[in-house]
Amino acid sequence: MDHLWTPWRMAYIRGEKQPAEGCIFCQLGAAEDDRAQVIARSQWVYVTLNLYPYNNGHLMIIPYEHVDTPEKLPAETLTDLALTTNRALAALRRAYNPPAFNLGANLGAAAGAGIAEHYHFHIVPRWPGDSNFMTTIGHTRVIPDSLDNIYRDLKAAWESLYADGASGSK
Repeated sequence: MDHLWTPWRMAYIRGEKQPAEGCIFCQLGAAEDDRAQVIARSQWVYVTLNLYPYNNGHLMIIPYEHVDTPEKLPAETLTDLALTTNRALAALRRAYNPPAFNLGANLGAAAGAGIAEHYHFHIVPRWPGDSNFMTTIGHTRVIPDSLDNIYRDLKAAWESLYADGASGSK
């Protein structure tokens, strides 16, 4: 019998993790080290791993500006978000070759936004059969790799694609 161990999730499930002071997305955007698991930065947005992913390679694109809806973002940020989304799709294809993606945002807590006060955009790679009995019956997602490995793979894919500066990095 195989066992699925995800001990890092228990503190989250129990609600034991205390929220950080201030906005976690603002803090991640300002961080300058790899512990933040930021894949790439551009002038207006950054790309990071979702710490509670729906699937392997689940990314978020987050504006540096602290707003709760894209309606409050200037055109430059919205354009950068769209271009960065395309770059993230290319990096995910290079690293994991998913045949499909879910793209979108949850605006407001009632829509499922875990951090409703800071708008963010999700990219979720999808594979046939990735929703299985574990999700349906056990209410548990199976992520086949660690966040550290995913970060390493996607960072390398991004850098190989955009080493010439095409990423718009800060």
